[in-house]
Amino acid sequence: MCGITGWVNLYGNIEQEDGILFKMTDTLKKRGPDDSGFYFSKHAILGHRRLVVVDPKGGAQPMTKKIGDNTYTIVYNGELYNTEDVRKTLKENGFTFSSYSDTEVLLVAYIFWGAECVKHINGIYAFGVWNEKEQKLFLARDPLGVKPLFYTIKDNSLIFGSEIKTLLAHPMVEPILDKQGLTELFGFGPARPLGSGIFKNISELPPAFSLSYSKNGLQTKEYWKLTAKTHDENLSTTSQHLRSLLVDSIERQLVADVPVCTFLSGGLDSSIISAVASSYFKRNNLSTLNTYFIDYIDNKKFFKPTEFQPNSDADWINKMVDYIGSDHHNILIDTPELTSALRSAVLANDLPGMADVDSSLFLFCNQVRKNATVALSGECADELFGGYPWFTREEDINATTFPWSKSVSDRKSILSHDLQSLPLEAYVQEKYDESLRQVPSLSGESQRENRMRELFYLNIKWFMITLLTRKDRMSMSNSLEVRVPFADYRLVEYAYNIPMDMKYYKGREKGLLRESLTGLLPDDVLWRKKSPYPKTHNPNYTIAVQKWMNSILQDKSSPILQIINKEKVQEIVDSGGLAYGKPWFGQLMAGPQLIAYLIQVDTWLREYKVIIE
Repeated sequence: MCGITGWVNLYGNIEQEDGILFKMTDTLKKRGPDDSGFYFSKHAILGHRRLVVVDPKGGAQPMTKKIGDNTYTIVYNGELYNTEDVRKTLKENGFTFSSYSDTEVLLVAYIFWGAECVKHINGIYAFGVWNEKEQKLFLARDPLGVKPLFYTIKDNSLIFGSEIKTLLAHPMVEPILDKQGLTELFGFGPARPLGSGIFKNISELPPAFSLSYSKNGLQTKEYWKLTAKTHDENLSTTSQHLRSLLVDSIERQLVADVPVCTFLSGGLDSSIISAVASSYFKRNNLSTLNTYFIDYIDNKKFFKPTEFQPNSDADWINKMVDYIGSDHHNILIDTPELTSALRSAVLANDLPGMADVDSSLFLFCNQVRKNATVALSGECADELFGGYPWFTREEDINATTFPWSKSVSDRKSILSHDLQSLPLEAYVQEKYDESLRQVPSLSGESQRENRMRELFYLNIKWFMITLLTRKDRMSMSNSLEVRVPFADYRLVEYAYNIPMDMKYYKGREKGLLRESLTGLLPDDVLWRKKSPYPKTHNPNYTIAVQKWMNSILQDKSSPILQIINKEKVQEIVDSGGLAYGKPWFGQLMAGPQLIAYLIQVDTWLREYKVIIE
């Protein structure tokens, strides 16, 4: 796993601009602490930072291949999970390889198939290939958006990189927040519309898109889309098919030349990944699987069961550790470090994020990285198989906006009087309606079934992307590669067309998924009620963020004061977030997290020296 960057200017000679490229590449050290590399030509310069996972010697980048009179150079961030399948096909077509790295396979795949190479690969990736003869840059991002890729067009140049900070290291790119960015920041945050980089003129290549840039201009193409199909399999066949796809996805993602571990909370998703991984390790005579869980000091003392979290995880983790025989590690986090890491999370994300939901993951990954380089995690199962409350609550099913962020008018009330004219409600509604128009559906389906398709599509294209972004930034800023087996596009394609009543087999959230895994997990773990990502229940955290936000409000130089209604925010802070009244985002960002989100906004404005237009 790595970090990539590049600068293409088709009309000027940039070959000597090594200082700028070095500076851009240097921003990616944490994504790639093991090695760096550069490519220079008259109109294109490329940089790479490497985290060694596969083929330490043969996977160095940028990687160049010469075919006839043409030269192709790749910079690549990601992992291919069907490397050997693609290599076999390419060998059958006359190609030879000098390494066993997936980088070389991907480069040759582009040489052979061109832009269509993305239809032959399965993995998580963001990559760029420079075609020297044709003077053309090709960029692509994986189907579900696990790996990031940002770009900007400035003064005849296309500048790209794995992170926003990489682009901002270029002297032509400024950290400007205009009215559009403010609307997105407060209308959707911590989510973003697909393609948005929040900063003015900075875009993110959307998931499942490729981009070509040459003297013919810039062209983007969506190379993979969900399609609506009739699901003709019965429950038994569906269960077997699902199980086969999932186990195959997990096992493909266990391949590495470095230590691999799993995250284990005792919930369904992490438990099945850990169980399959442990079995794989044993079959292949590998070392004992290491599993990791995040918890908080005094959490047991302050835990109170809720609709969303009916019980704590500890007993379930112990049961799973005994069942699979893993070497388990609990990572304990205390309130002061959780609070102070809000800043680290902003620097990792380049934007305000999910508050302590981010900072806790940042600290967790930091500890896991001491013993492992690759981890597998259970994100995306809830989006695919109906794990969230908005798949069953009628008020959410019938909502006319994003069910995880329904209170747009309340969000707007936080903004200053001067910004009340921002069209938050209208813009959010526009993006919601735009998304619904893209939902693949079948004629003849009931209104209810069509609505459930809409909800699953919205979750895949919006909520899931937010969680995948969080996972990438918090892990890679600690040089830890986290893989997400449920985000295999084959699994997503299949799950999309399974009817809702089958997904909710036995009337349970993720009922079909549970049924498909019978025999792989203890029955009580298999049917345990969903428990969300663990967060702190310690009231000292609320006190800590109140104190921090109060200091921001009392400091006249605080940049956030330019954009907020100070009296309204003070009311929210004084009440510990209760005055806001509703979750800010999803079920994890409630009162204290809203205060922490505002702290992150101020931190971001300060640290990035954001220019507000």
